[in-house]
Amino acid sequence: MESIKLFRGYGKVNPHLEDQSPHQQHSASKRRILIFSVSSILLLTLIIGIALATLIHESNSEPDESPYLSSSNPAESIKTVCDVTLYPSSCFTSISSLNISTKPDPEVIFKLSLQVSIAELKNLSSLLSSFNDVNSQAALKDCVSQFDDSLSKLNDSLSAMEVGPGEKMLNLEKVNDIRTWISAAMTDQDTCMDGLEEMGSKFLDEIKAKIERSKEFLSISLAIIAKMQALLEKFDLKMH
Repeated sequence: MESIKLFRGYGKVNPHLEDQSPHQQHSASKRRILIFSVSSILLLTLIIGIALATLIHESNSEPDESPYLSSSNPAESIKTVCDVTLYPSSCFTSISSLNISTKPDPEVIFKLSLQVSIAELKNLSSLLSSFNDVNSQAALKDCVSQFDDSLSKLNDSLSAMEVGPGEKMLNLEKVNDIRTWISAAMTDQDTCMDGLEEMGSKFLDEIKAKIERSKEFLSISLAIIAKMQALLEKFDLKMH
């Protein structure tokens, strides 16, 4: 008899479960499925929320990948243009010190560099005119004459860049002319130095230092105008 009782009790895990009706068992199963489904939905919602938050944070943290520069930041614009020259520090300092009333795109920055070059050349010409040296007086006069001619052409370049609202300051013809005139001005300074050395001017060292300074600023202007097409493209601009 004991063996029969043991056999009948085998496999009964929850005796109360057997007492439940099929309808009650079905309802309990549905509740368990519902609880599992709600939990799954909440977990999935949480995962999606975390993923979206991460994407938004990364999007806000990424820098602007635009290939073009904006002229709304004067310092950044000037630095970009000056970096194409042999003297970026002198270029940036001299142009930044000027009164910049407009957004400086490459054409505006070149025009400012040309104003600096003209001012330096004027100072050099005035200095040479003030010297009185019998041995090199003829050479000094030649220098002043050459520099005055260079100034005239560089001032013509500035005048040619005076255009109406919305018009471009430069075109290919103007660029070629200005490059020629700046190069000629630098050549004139070399010729001046050769003449003063030949005459043994007593002001040679002082003049040489001033000429080197003037040539530095002319070199800056020449580098900018020579790279104008590429610089304009960096600012999403075109030359007409």
